[in-house]
Amino acid sequence: MKKVVKFGGSSLADAGQFRKAGDIIRADEARVYVVPSAPGKRFDGDTKITDLLYECYELAVKGEDFSVPFQSVKDRYSEIISELGLSLSLSEAFDGIEDKLRNAPEKDYTASRGEYLNGLIMSEFLGYEFIDAADVIFFDAHGNFDGDKTYPALGARLEGLSGAVVPGFYGSMPDGKIKTFSRGGSDITGSIVARACRAAVYENWTDVSGLLMSDPHVVNNPARIESITYKELRELSYMGASVMHEDAIFPVKSAGIPINIRNTNRPEDSGTWIVGNTARRSKYAITGIAGRKNFCSIIIAKDLMHSEPDFYRKVVQCFEENDIPLEHLPSGIDTMTVIVHESKFIEHEQGVLSRIMKFVEPESVEVEAGIALIAVVGRSMKSQTGTAARIFQALADARINVRMIDQGASELNIIVGVLNDDFEQAVNAIYNAFVKD
Repeated sequence: MKKVVKFGGSSLADAGQFRKAGDIIRADEARVYVVPSAPGKRFDGDTKITDLLYECYELAVKGEDFSVPFQSVKDRYSEIISELGLSLSLSEAFDGIEDKLRNAPEKDYTASRGEYLNGLIMSEFLGYEFIDAADVIFFDAHGNFDGDKTYPALGARLEGLSGAVVPGFYGSMPDGKIKTFSRGGSDITGSIVARACRAAVYENWTDVSGLLMSDPHVVNNPARIESITYKELRELSYMGASVMHEDAIFPVKSAGIPINIRNTNRPEDSGTWIVGNTARRSKYAITGIAGRKNFCSIIIAKDLMHSEPDFYRKVVQCFEENDIPLEHLPSGIDTMTVIVHESKFIEHEQGVLSRIMKFVEPESVEVEAGIALIAVVGRSMKSQTGTAARIFQALADARINVRMIDQGASELNIIVGVLNDDFEQAVNAIYNAFVKD
């Protein structure tokens, strides 16, 4: 059995954290492939290595001196190497990065060096082979991940190795230039490596003991989720829940590889299992709650709109022409509601509204801003009666007015809209209705 283990920035922030990661890897001989992030914050007020590298790049492209943040980068790595007692020298790598910054700075290349350098250290620390992600993870000419090229190349490179380190966050374009995933992209690299080597488990080690049922900044000490399906996680991630990058789900989902979110600082905790399907019932009727603020609702009313075959298409086209993504479309017989994010809508507001008036000739159009959306997600909801009633009773008891309701056909989630000012109170009311102390 093979396991892929990815360690986040907080798990590799200093030599002490490196030792914890090393102990975790050595405790299980199945943990043969390691994906490191760049060093994160060591304490409040500290700066992540990736942010320091971005600062170097911004100064370099302006032709300004970047020596101060770059020296901070060098000092961090030198400190880790020294405290681990390694004989590794990164002087040549540092010289190459500095030369690139002075003569031809590239944003993705610069940002990726945090993972690259940490990968070199991790490889030396473990005695594992180092594999540069640029040699085995590929993007196409449009900057999209190229799985057809990556999986066979990476799988062949890993074949037969008793231990390997593949830095997270980046790969290469067809012309050889470095290309990064979006922030948090080391999660994606770990998932890609897991699929390429047909791993039994993808372990994602971070600084929390798994996924929580709600945002701890909103709900005090929320319960841990023991197991969650890929579909549930997608719903929660889309609505703002975050522990790992949501795009990391796709490579392992298609291969049926489970993800185990674990805590580097509490390796004895079982964490959260993310799986394709499970017979396990959730401890509670819901799996989790997540939400985001600052949406707009555009309510379009017209009698007998359902009898006009192209009514909905015309409305959608008005938003599409202005590159405004649609979040939700809850509708009635004579009303159609379009939910969009304020930041995408405000700039094009009048143009969109005028086109709606022209193309579908509605009787009225109402716009309301300052809407927060809350997703209540759970695979067990459809098998338990009264779930929706409990949600709305909890909101009613808290004297919170519901502005919108939307439930998917899969009965996996219920989304409610409330005013921004009611968001925190609403999340807590729903959470307390399902999770008992």
